[in-house]
Amino acid sequence: MSLGIAGMGWITPLGAGIDLVWDRLLRGEEAHAEKIAGQCDGQSYTVFRVPESVLASLAPHPRLRRVSLISRFAAAAGLEALANARVKLDLKIAERTALIFAISNGGVIYTKRFYRDIIESGPQAASPLLFPETVFNAPASHLAAILGITGATYTLVGDGAVGLLAMRMAEEVMANDAIDYCLVVGAEEVDWLLCDAYRRWRLLRSEAPVEPFSEIAKGMILSEGAGAILLARGGPLKIESTHAGRYYRKRTDAETVLKQILSELIEAENDFVIASANGTFVDQAECRALSRLVPEALVYTVKPALGESVGAGGLWQIIVASQALRHEELPPLLHAPSNYSYEREEGACRDCLELWAKSANRRATSRLGRLKSIRCFVDKIGSCANERLHSHPVFGFARAPCSATFVVRHANAGSFVPCTLFFGSWLGQGSNQDSGKFTNRNHVHWRNQL
Repeated sequence: MSLGIAGMGWITPLGAGIDLVWDRLLRGEEAHAEKIAGQCDGQSYTVFRVPESVLASLAPHPRLRRVSLISRFAAAAGLEALANARVKLDLKIAERTALIFAISNGGVIYTKRFYRDIIESGPQAASPLLFPETVFNAPASHLAAILGITGATYTLVGDGAVGLLAMRMAEEVMANDAIDYCLVVGAEEVDWLLCDAYRRWRLLRSEAPVEPFSEIAKGMILSEGAGAILLARGGPLKIESTHAGRYYRKRTDAETVLKQILSELIEAENDFVIASANGTFVDQAECRALSRLVPEALVYTVKPALGESVGAGGLWQIIVASQALRHEELPPLLHAPSNYSYEREEGACRDCLELWAKSANRRATSRLGRLKSIRCFVDKIGSCANERLHSHPVFGFARAPCSATFVVRHANAGSFVPCTLFFGSWLGQGSNQDSGKFTNRNHVHWRNQL
């Protein structure tokens, strides 16, 4: 079976639209940090929010009158992906289209309001208008109704790798000849309640910027938005195969597991790496494994520019990889350790500095001559530490390790060149010193088709 990306949609704190966001990333821009205050203790948190103007162009629809932001983000991204693919869902096409929604934190804003009213006024205050928005599959329900999709509609709840889990499930759904398209959407919204939870897990930093690959993990900044990918039977990027992935039980084993997976997947030189580094402890596992197995590759993570949008993060990285392959260019890596004097660079990992120094040199070269031969490895490690999520059975995929490898043929290359994407996730409660697991890792092979 051969599937491809037909269209993409992107709603981010930097704006909406594949081309607009990509251009801003290439210019080295990053999202504006905002402060939100908790309602219990007055604690303030830094977040990256989607500007209100982004949704101004979203066409009004009865299903969107009272919905939370997460549903609006999902609708905007999904509609953009269809428009990007030039697919108009009439009744016939809608019947042959599946929808898979990836989510981690869910509609926190309306859920908080619903239970707050009950606590303050009693069970009789439970709002029948708010309750439908408290369930995880509310955004998928709204989007399916807007698009007229009456067939297969699934919602996957997971950690930071749930976007790739949804991609893997989409591949299985489209094994059915009755399905021509599968729209995969991931979305999140931010609220002080989420920030308070991630702060208690010691995964959050108090101020911007996000500093990837630092030896001292200072934490991430939560963000919101959505990503959408329309899969079809054909397209410029093709899925080739999948890999099962592996678990690790202790944090100290993460690097070893990463090396094992990489050694099985990488057969030739990789030109660039899309990492999931977000300022948490997972950055070190990534940079140490990458510095040994793909030491000459360019390294990029979009998290300093867009923040950590857990449920949407995996799809955002696929979009970044796709854009880099199509445009033969990578945005600048923001707030990374300097590439000079390992001893003088305080708080920086020597492996990270060495990797980034080589990456910076190659980046300068590729910027001049542009990327001609593309082999890309995208590393995704989610930082979700919610016990509720990884113990939740989701379509039999709970705790299932997956991985993702993309094989891509660049438009200017004469042969197929692998583009490897690895998506993992960390689960566990407590501090950054706690042990965790890679779960829900999907390795999917893609290729560029002329």
